[in-house]
Amino acid sequence: MSGQLPFESIYRHGFVRLAVATPRVALADPRVNLERLIGLSRRAVAEGAVLVLFPELSLSGYSLEDLAPQDALLDEVERAVAELLEASERLPALLIAGAPLRAQGKLFNCALAMHRGVLLGVVPKTYLPNYREFYEKRQYSSASEALEDHVRIAGQLAPFGGDLVFHSTEIADLAVHVEICEDLWVPLPPSAYAALAGATVLLNLSASNATIAKADFRRLLCTAQSAKCVSAYAYSGAGYGESTTDLAWDGHAMVCENGELLAESPRFALHDGLITADVDLERLRQERMRLTSFNDCSRLHREQLLRLRRIAVPIAPATCAGALRRPVARFPYVPSDPVRLDERCAEIYSIQVQGLVRRLQACGLERLVLGVSGGLDSTHALLVAVAAMDMLGLPRANVLAYTLPGFATSARTHANAQALMRLLEVTCEEIDIRPAALQQLKDIGHPYARGAPVLDTTFENVQAGVRAAHLFRLANLHGALVVGTSDLSELALGYTTYGIGDQMSHYAVNASVPKTLIQHLIRWAAGRSALAAGLAEVLDDVLATRISPELVPGAAEPASAEAAVGPYELQDFNLYYLSRFGFRPSKVAFLACHAWSHRDAGAWPHAIPPAARHEYDLATIKHWLETFLERFFQSSQFKRSALPNGPKVGSGGSLSPRADWRAPSDVSAEVWLQELRRNVPVQQGD
Repeated sequence: MSGQLPFESIYRHGFVRLAVATPRVALADPRVNLERLIGLSRRAVAEGAVLVLFPELSLSGYSLEDLAPQDALLDEVERAVAELLEASERLPALLIAGAPLRAQGKLFNCALAMHRGVLLGVVPKTYLPNYREFYEKRQYSSASEALEDHVRIAGQLAPFGGDLVFHSTEIADLAVHVEICEDLWVPLPPSAYAALAGATVLLNLSASNATIAKADFRRLLCTAQSAKCVSAYAYSGAGYGESTTDLAWDGHAMVCENGELLAESPRFALHDGLITADVDLERLRQERMRLTSFNDCSRLHREQLLRLRRIAVPIAPATCAGALRRPVARFPYVPSDPVRLDERCAEIYSIQVQGLVRRLQACGLERLVLGVSGGLDSTHALLVAVAAMDMLGLPRANVLAYTLPGFATSARTHANAQALMRLLEVTCEEIDIRPAALQQLKDIGHPYARGAPVLDTTFENVQAGVRAAHLFRLANLHGALVVGTSDLSELALGYTTYGIGDQMSHYAVNASVPKTLIQHLIRWAAGRSALAAGLAEVLDDVLATRISPELVPGAAEPASAEAAVGPYELQDFNLYYLSRFGFRPSKVAFLACHAWSHRDAGAWPHAIPPAARHEYDLATIKHWLETFLERFFQSSQFKRSALPNGPKVGSGGSLSPRADWRAPSDVSAEVWLQELRRNVPVQQGD
């Protein structure tokens, strides 16, 4: 079904839109409540939602107390259920509404699941609160007291119990479980078992009252349950119109996904409320596939999970969903919130510095060697090396830093390298590598040694190799450790010189830090107050310098690395979603369009100046994604299979074969390239 949808449809890319409604309650008036539920359902369907969740006892109102068992009221509730079922025939969404229902000589607090006129199932509340302000056992029976597993309501016989999972036959990975309010508050919520059995969307109809800080606790419960269950968790709380005899109600609605709050309603509204959120079902599935402990837990509870009843529902993707309704960060490795970014940068520095300190102590060494080019990566590695010496209480002079100018080293980067080393008070030396590089070119018979202007890969790699050879021999000479500078982005794209080159070191502090994050780490360092005079200005100039390996002489400006491998901000985006979640290239392109198509939309990390806030059209995104796929899957794995040690800093992962990424060096990228070419149009709207 998804392949028949247009590229712009969220349902083509594994998303599903959920709606959570908080209707104004007409207490003990099911007919008025019915009209409000129908109206909100129509609004949700018009917005492209395929599931609409209402609060606990939404057809009658929750705060009825001893009015709840009154037959006159319950008769009217059943008539309202019948009319809601009839109305649902014209609503292509799964509706989940709350009602008090008589069954088996008892009264149950129930959630009704209906779709296209069919009552799919009735879920009674399992855990009835009987403490503080709630005494539900006075009126209601628990699901555990049910004697039969079916119930007849409004002329339809439907499955009855808390063991129901509703799965779509038309939308992959959509499986829904329903629980009611207190069911979430217990140590082992029913939704936990449902998630282990495959439910990806967990729903809660609630009538939790408002007290000081209770909303924070509800938010914590819902986000935590979504994280533990690797699921979406949607919550709808009763609001205005409930009785205020002793309690108040805030109409709290939320949608969470795997620990993240996607959408939340304003509280204490005096009118009907409706929020929507787009849940990434594919992402949930990918996470579960990777979490072996999640699947181990399923296995340990297998007998109980097998008893859950699975009900097929032909919920189809909405064709009117429009644009994706969730933020997609342009920089998935870099928080846009300044406070979070500051915390993230401080933590990353701590991880890198402590890793380097531990490696020095394990080796019994007190000196570090590294090459400083005046570019981003070596600047950040130098800052880490200096902090390691400070942590160990050793003199900064124990950092032996070398500038190693080659055939294309620019005056700007050379001056910045010299200034950095001087201001950071490290030992500063310079070795001109051109004589050694020229000798090696002469030894191997390269045309450049005879005066021919052949500036090929061999010419470039000879320089990288000579630099690395010098650093390793200097480390031998001084009893030191070579600090690597190459970053995660370069390793992903294979934009490093293999072996004796910038790929190799004794300890690679930047190996799991992408280029876009290194830029922000340096910005963060430049903004610190305790810097030597003039250091912030040098760091700012490093950030403003074009990213280049500076290996090919002759041009007015150094050759741009991004002209060869693509904009790092795009390629880091591609790396995150392809390696972290295993998404199809077409989905990565879809997400990139959402994040990068309009520079004025969405949040930017505050430190990025307006002139550096770029946007990319679909054709550009597709072009550079194709470059990424070929380089990442096909031509670079052999370099990553031989990575030196280095600390992993983030959940986005690393590419070390000992940690997050194991792949053959001989694979073809054709599967990924064909998926991209087949499913991504040349431009949006095609």
